[in-house]
Amino acid sequence: MTGIPWFVWAGLALLLVGGLAYWLLVLAEGAYFGPRFVCLLYDWTATKYEGIKEFDPFYERRFVGEPLAATLRDRSNPRVLDVAAGTGRLPRALLPEMPHFDGVMVELDRARRMLLEGRTVLGPDRARTAPVQADALQLPFPDEAFDAVVSLEALEFFPSLESALAEMVRVLAPGGLLMITNRKGGARFYLPGRVRDASEVLETLARLGVPRAKSSVWQVNYDLVVGVKGP
Repeated sequence: MTGIPWFVWAGLALLLVGGLAYWLLVLAEGAYFGPRFVCLLYDWTATKYEGIKEFDPFYERRFVGEPLAATLRDRSNPRVLDVAAGTGRLPRALLPEMPHFDGVMVELDRARRMLLEGRTVLGPDRARTAPVQADALQLPFPDEAFDAVVSLEALEFFPSLESALAEMVRVLAPGGLLMITNRKGGARFYLPGRVRDASEVLETLARLGVPRAKSSVWQVNYDLVVGVKGP
């Protein structure tokens, strides 16, 4: 042990610190530092977000826009809430399927720069959405305010699964649609405690008033969970 040069130990220490930083900041996206830090990271990368994610418009419309539009078509002036909206992924998937959408689509996110980038990315469609900067665990809306609540690729960043889902269900009207994604796969190894089994998510929703939610395969890293709020 004593024969190992100091610079070897220094190199090993740097590798350890670098690996830890890569896990916490890149793989876990700051999740273990709390919502404020996650928000800061997303604000820092807001202008690069679209390039990082590379959303495919076809699949976005097919697996998000179409099922949501089918639920909303028979509703006049539908009210839609997108929780952790980012740069406007949901309206870009939904509005092509509902060219005559006459309701209210609220884009809620804690990261201000993500919302601002979304205004740019949405182009003319930004006039059909309302950005709101707020915390997903304290939604600034009354009970039963929305016909649909959507939250994509965000559940793993909320410190409390039940608190986050409870708020979404609270603002959802009876008979309204809840659409969320649930992380899966290899993420369970680098997001311990934040990646939940589908059964846990479905059981939590059932307790909160969404008794017949279903989980289905959606992407490599996410399943799609859809349910209707009971009366």
